[in-house]
Amino acid sequence: MDMRKYVLRQTGIVGLGEAIGVAAMIGIFALLGAYDSRVLLGGLVGGAVAVANFLVMAIGVNLAADKAEQQDVKGGQATVKGSYMLRMIGMAVVLFAFAKSGLCNVIALVIPLIFVRFTLTLQEFFRRKPGEKTQ
Repeated sequence: MDMRKYVLRQTGIVGLGEAIGVAAMIGIFALLGAYDSRVLLGGLVGGAVAVANFLVMAIGVNLAADKAEQQDVKGGQATVKGSYMLRMIGMAVVLFAFAKSGLCNVIALVIPLIFVRFTLTLQEFFRRKPGEKTQ
């Protein structure tokens, strides 16, 4: 599979996991009687930041792998380090700005960041093994 298609497919899976996770989180806030529009906006922003972070990370790793294939290992390492720094700074700025604005529930803003790891772990658990046939 073409790496671009693979990155987009994985990003789509992460996006779906984020959507399900944010919906479940909002449902829990509602059950606890703590739901308001700030929870919704926090969940949406947090989920969007998490998906964007994953996409930029995947693209950065892909670029680094391309450089490594071309025998530019130091260039690949620099790409990964630079991508990491830019992603962390970008996430911090966006999350801090929304948290300080008062438009978002801070807890609902941060919780979606953990859904990426949970989604990827769940996907790996259900992934078919090579050579397995579906019934």
